[in-house]
Amino acid sequence: MSDLRAFLEVLEKKGDIIRIKEEVSPKKEMSAILQKFDANKTIIFENVENFQHKVVGGICNKRSKILDGLAIKNADLYPRLQHAIKNPKKCNIIDYGPVKEIVEEGDLRKIPVLTHFDNDPGPYITSGILYAKSPEGDVENVSFHRLLVLDNKKMTIRIVPRHLYRITQLAKDAGLKTIDVSISIGLHPAILLAASSPASWGVSEFDIANNLLNDGLKLVQCEHVDALAPADAELVLECKIHLNENVAEGPFVDLTGTFDVKRQQPIVELIGVMHRRDYIYQALLPSGSEHMLLMGMPPEVRIWEYCQNIVPTVKGVNMTLGGNGWLHCVVSFDKVREGDPKNMLMAMFSAHPSLKHAVVVDTDIDPFNMREVEWAIATRFKGDEDLLIIPNTRVSSLDPTADQQTELGCKIGFDATRPLGKPKEKFMKAEIPRNDRVEAIIKKYS
Repeated sequence: MSDLRAFLEVLEKKGDIIRIKEEVSPKKEMSAILQKFDANKTIIFENVENFQHKVVGGICNKRSKILDGLAIKNADLYPRLQHAIKNPKKCNIIDYGPVKEIVEEGDLRKIPVLTHFDNDPGPYITSGILYAKSPEGDVENVSFHRLLVLDNKKMTIRIVPRHLYRITQLAKDAGLKTIDVSISIGLHPAILLAASSPASWGVSEFDIANNLLNDGLKLVQCEHVDALAPADAELVLECKIHLNENVAEGPFVDLTGTFDVKRQQPIVELIGVMHRRDYIYQALLPSGSEHMLLMGMPPEVRIWEYCQNIVPTVKGVNMTLGGNGWLHCVVSFDKVREGDPKNMLMAMFSAHPSLKHAVVVDTDIDPFNMREVEWAIATRFKGDEDLLIIPNTRVSSLDPTADQQTELGCKIGFDATRPLGKPKEKFMKAEIPRNDRVEAIIKKYS
């Protein structure tokens, strides 16, 4: 199972799909429906106003769906993803795949790209996975990038200072005016998760996805540009990034649900299109649960790894949805010494520099249950002893309270663990026992 359609069949069997048969516009109507069913059902829009192709959204809007896509349990996520990142498996390149059923020049205005919010500057591609390689061809990068559609052939792309940015700088240094890229849309969750992962420079995220898919990811060479793409993608845009031509990008609604600032960003020119005959366009709601989970779950792996070096009994790591999957994290672990919690908090901030607020709790607290986490803060946290404040430090540009020029702000850590010097019973919840008869009644009426 390596493509979107096979995964949709899994969701269909679980009753996790709603099919909307009424006519719906991609201009704000679809996003309103996706927002209503956020963190719940996957939505397939079967009748798209003014377009002939279906649209699907919310395929990764719950953690359980991503785990289903990887065929693992939550406890196995971090070791599995860590293993894939450290052991990328080279993809096979084949001559033909379903994505090559139709090869044409293409027109961006014929693709049902969503306009999501009031005050959006236009339609935004938000689920596109971009492939690029260095001028020498020895480094490949696959990553998420938002693209604002400008007209039938041009877009602008947001490039943050990471691997793709470095590739564009190398291309400029080599005297190039453009670089070839592919933008793949309509992919299996494993590919989406891999494209979000904190891979090292020189590691292709396609190869990480191939490990996650047990050697099931096949690539094809694009027809119009020198780039690779998944053979069973729904839709691939074959493009060139213009290195010396910038236009205004934004404002865009980012993870926090607030508008990001306008920036001058590179132009992306559409050269050609490959797609399945009846392709399904994959939408991804900005600031929705899917956005937060795909950005937040990969950093959880690095936080887990760093924290394991402090105390090896880490039960769970949760980049919380309330913290937009980026700014807040909860870690549960077994405390051995009183100094462990603050060391854990510092490890969390080191592992994910964008983290703003961090909480550590004991292993009797479920880090994914925010009611339990709040209970731990209410009953086990003492402000004058258990608060860690780190002022004037680097924070995320997504934090509206930060200095947007210097990206300086404040980090706060909360030690909500039991003090070891006091009776354990004082900090434990009272329990009500259940016998077989009670369990049977509860199961019947649940």
